[in-house]
Amino acid sequence: MQSYMKSAMPFLGVPAPATRRSVRAALAAHPLDPGDWRAAVLTLWREAAYREERYAALELAHRYRRHATAADLALYEELVTTGAWWDYVDSVAHLVGDLLRTHPEPIRAAMLVWSRDDDMWRRRVSIICQLGFREETDLDLLFACIEPSLGRPEFFLRKAIGWALRDLARSSPAEVERYVRENATRLSPLSVREATKHLARLLS
Repeated sequence: MQSYMKSAMPFLGVPAPATRRSVRAALAAHPLDPGDWRAAVLTLWREAAYREERYAALELAHRYRRHATAADLALYEELVTTGAWWDYVDSVAHLVGDLLRTHPEPIRAAMLVWSRDDDMWRRRVSIICQLGFREETDLDLLFACIEPSLGRPEFFLRKAIGWALRDLARSSPAEVERYVRENATRLSPLSVREATKHLARLLS
């Protein structure tokens, strides 16, 4: 797993379901006050010696996400920039998406800034944070966050663009068809391939 994930941090070899069960058991034995979850997440994250300990920190953040406020974007940002790999970042993107639902104005503004950031992982979060939003997707925000990365060569940005468009196609296939057609010369082949993977069936 360490080799596959190209991770400098070693693995214990604990499967993800077992990690989640361990977090549930720890919380059952030692319940956290809702005001203490942030410190617990950061302690687990910063002091981790093994990758699963960081997965546990993310699991904890997800379990307390209903207590998160717009100010917690700073916490999520630390996880993104210090984690700097897709498994961590994609998990945090869902947390950012939750904040976007509950605090749309400040988080929307932040995502527009992240979409132009020098850090590739902030850009990725801005693109994929609306995964699963379906009809509630803020199309203007999505396309604005994709725009600065259309010419970027990074695999993880090109993949994110295609993934976000493919997910949107489930609820708005005609919109995705239009976007891909109008930006055919600007989208990478990878992004187009991902975006259109199920498009013909969805349009039929």
